[in-house]
Amino acid sequence: MVKILLSRKLGELRWTQADLDRKTGIRPTTINEMYHEICERVNLEHLDLICEALNCDLSEILVRIPDPVPKTGNRAGKKNIEYASSHSI
Repeated sequence: MVKILLSRKLGELRWTQADLDRKTGIRPTTINEMYHEICERVNLEHLDLICEALNCDLSEILVRIPDPVPKTGNRAGKKNIEYASSHSI
């Protein structure tokens, strides 16, 4: 699972979502979705703008927390297994 730590970082810096909107030009709705961790995808350019505005590293905004139970049956994993078995030496 990937966690977005934007709310924590803004709190540390005592910035509001509006401050970040003004500094980056990112839509307030987009910032709010990231702040509350309700977005399903994140624009890489937005992440770059946020890191630049907050003078921070990406690892201060995003963190991956391993799931206690690995996800199974995903297409990417299945495809990789099929590819590996069909291309073995």
